[in-house]
Amino acid sequence: MTLDHPRRAFAALTAPRAAVELSEQSVLCLPLGSVEQHGPHLPLDTDTVIAERFAHCLAAQVADRHDLWVGPAVPYGLSPEHARTPGTVTLDVHLYAALVGALVEEYVRTTSARCVLLVNGHGGNRGVLEVLIQQLRHNHGITAWVLHPATLAAGRVPTDSELPEVHAGILETALMLALDPDSVRLDLLPSEALPDPGQRQAISRLVLDRGITWPWTSDNPTLSTHGVIGGDPRKATTELGQKLLAAALDASTHALDRIATASFPGTPETSRRRHAPHS
Repeated sequence: MTLDHPRRAFAALTAPRAAVELSEQSVLCLPLGSVEQHGPHLPLDTDTVIAERFAHCLAAQVADRHDLWVGPAVPYGLSPEHARTPGTVTLDVHLYAALVGALVEEYVRTTSARCVLLVNGHGGNRGVLEVLIQQLRHNHGITAWVLHPATLAAGRVPTDSELPEVHAGILETALMLALDPDSVRLDLLPSEALPDPGQRQAISRLVLDRGITWPWTSDNPTLSTHGVIGGDPRKATTELGQKLLAAALDASTHALDRIATASFPGTPETSRRRHAPHS
């Protein structure tokens, strides 16, 4: 699946066309990414590329049943777990929440769209976004939802990974091979074996344990090898990336069907949003 000419790019519209093209049936997609290390082989903007290109693929796939428009991606996120590595840019949590919240409110103010779909490419953004969409609904009557493409893909297609897929491993590398193959540099990976099987216990305890939240960092050698937390990226293929992408798109289409049912005109969310002040 390639993305040559996005036809649903909100920012490519003229002002008069934006007033005509978007209606109360429209959904505004806001891709959310990050600028952070992704091992020796993936670019700093990997999460942004995945979020933005996935959003455009989704808009194209559902064009016959949902009116999606994709806004410009937010390229910065919350990446303190990678802050010790070169190239990582992470925002303050309050600034990030305020930025995304303000953008959602502005899209609702300036268009007729009644729903904003946040397409999140970075796992570190997840916690704040879960709280933010609740606040947007409670304080302003805005209907907002979050899709996590990599997580949707991981739960539906096996990756043959030796370790849980957390960061820059087989899963993300395969998605990038499907979405932006020219940016993937597998030749830059070191020759020694990746990953270290002994990291499984540390990953489970420090990253995946739902009972305790630890301030883990990707420069911790018990967790990662060269910034990779997951399986050997050299096992990633374009074919696997296409399967992951297709699975995530299918799951997202079903989610959009539920969103549309929950947010048609006349629902409490829509009514509150129309009359809510925008501060």
